[in-house]
Amino acid sequence: MTDRPVTEMSFEEAIAELEQVVNQLDSGDVSLDDSIRLYERGAALKARCETKLKEAEAKVEQITLDAQGNPTGTRPADGS
Repeated sequence: MTDRPVTEMSFEEAIAELEQVVNQLDSGDVSLDDSIRLYERGAALKARCETKLKEAEAKVEQITLDAQGNPTGTRPADGS
């Protein structure tokens, strides 16, 4: 686990650390205080992953296709 701010992490970094947090909590080898700290970190990591996934989904929704289904570019996010 790192002390890096969650808001600076990529999706891949956040999901990897979230897996580490879950494994530590599952092991049962951490004190109550450490468990609380890990849970809080895990909640922040989960929120970061959800945010990054929503951002990616929004980008995918903006891809425009031609008549054959091939990507031709993107359209503005406001639907114009």
